[in-house]
Amino acid sequence: MLENKNIRIIGVPSDLGASRRGVDMGPSALRIANIGPRLRQLGYKVEDTGNIPIPVRESISQAQDAHAKYLPEIAAASKGLKDKVYQSLKEGHIPLVLGGDHSLAIGSIAGLTKFYSEQKEKIGIIWMDAHGDINTPETSASGNIHGMPLAHSLGIGHKDLLAISDKSPMADASRTVLIGIRDLDPGERTTIRELGVRAFTMRDIDEMGMRAVIQEAIKVATNGTAGFHLSFDVDCMDPTVAPGVGTPVRGGTTYREGHLAMELLHDSGKLLSMDVTEVNPVLDVSNQTADLAVEMVLSAFGKRIL
Repeated sequence: MLENKNIRIIGVPSDLGASRRGVDMGPSALRIANIGPRLRQLGYKVEDTGNIPIPVRESISQAQDAHAKYLPEIAAASKGLKDKVYQSLKEGHIPLVLGGDHSLAIGSIAGLTKFYSEQKEKIGIIWMDAHGDINTPETSASGNIHGMPLAHSLGIGHKDLLAISDKSPMADASRTVLIGIRDLDPGERTTIRELGVRAFTMRDIDEMGMRAVIQEAIKVATNGTAGFHLSFDVDCMDPTVAPGVGTPVRGGTTYREGHLAMELLHDSGKLLSMDVTEVNPVLDVSNQTADLAVEMVLSAFGKRIL
């Protein structure tokens, strides 16, 4: 169980890391689904700090680096988020970051790392996603930075993004877990193997069951750490239950598998912070994906059936 009952919500309305537009409206969709009031019903004190400022891409006129699009703007946003996450932890709040595309995790994890490094402690990462997000500008076919945040958190990638954190790598690959992956680029497969990241594909979930996967993930991410950061890309779930995501991939986790994962992660008592990313209202039906994402957050923060 989580002892800390203070949550600080930070919105990051960015779609600069993605090709497909719309995820910049994700924080609004999650708020429309009453994420704050529903967390309060669980007994948390919830403070919503609004959104960090993000430029819309139409206002950005300079030529883009084809290998790392909107790099200066994403780096600036990541620095701003890092400061917000760090300050939240300093003031005794669990940071809950609402996205936006998944590039925001660079800032989330940088802030967490800064805080826990000052306590002489390490952090683990549990990354739930259909994708590896472990490309670098050299391996990415698209140049979209939402496919690169895990690589930069683990110390490889563009120097401007690595420089956001005072410590690189921000977390050890040996304490990092990928869950639900089913769509990897060739370079990502190589990087996962070379770094030694523990990765559970959808086949692993099918064969082992979600309970065994999460138990192993907790063991890896809490080995010698203060706890773990949970980076939850809603596209880890199947498009039949989560249609409104930036990059849907068939064959994801079911509604109940999602809840079980979150319930077990909460029961560990080791959740330090959380991202919710890639909700795309443009592709959604009656805000059902945002509502599903809020349900998953509630389970991660302790909502029970009985």
